[in-house]
Amino acid sequence: MCTSGSSDHATSSSRRITQNIPLQRAFLLLIGLVFGCIATRWMYSSDCSGNSDEVIKAKAAASARLRFGDREPTIFSKIVDKSLPADIIHEDDLCVAFQSNNPLAPVHFLIVPKDPIPALEMADDDDTQLLGHMMNVARKTAVKEGLDNGYRVVINDGPDGAQSVYHLHIHVMGGRQMGWPPG
Repeated sequence: MCTSGSSDHATSSSRRITQNIPLQRAFLLLIGLVFGCIATRWMYSSDCSGNSDEVIKAKAAASARLRFGDREPTIFSKIVDKSLPADIIHEDDLCVAFQSNNPLAPVHFLIVPKDPIPALEMADDDDTQLLGHMMNVARKTAVKEGLDNGYRVVINDGPDGAQSVYHLHIHVMGGRQMGWPPG
């Protein structure tokens, strides 16, 4: 009798373990998902990984551009046509320079062409004079803004370049020691 009772207990125990296998797998899957989410969040929030918020925005903007084209005016087009306010520090027939609303340095301004070119990669030989003019405006405006100890000039191009607004723009940043490498 003792053996028979032990066998029933073993069968019952074995049945419980077998019934719990899907629960164990679900639990392990849940643990994996939680750790995966934590690791992904850490990777995408790290400035050193190349997956900063700006890179994520750039990839989303590139995807939207490929999917929908450039139908809507950009934020920079709205600054150029004055439908969006900005602290404009230079304006001429070809371009506009204005203070960044998200400065990454004590002095940070942008220069955009009035006739939008979506990205530097889309400029052609006919744009050579405009591009040179924008670089000259960067130089003159940097002097006007007091950047007499140097500054950084940046053009983000395409998704790998972290371009989040598809209207060519030059960033000019200064007023502090810049690090190297910049990427």
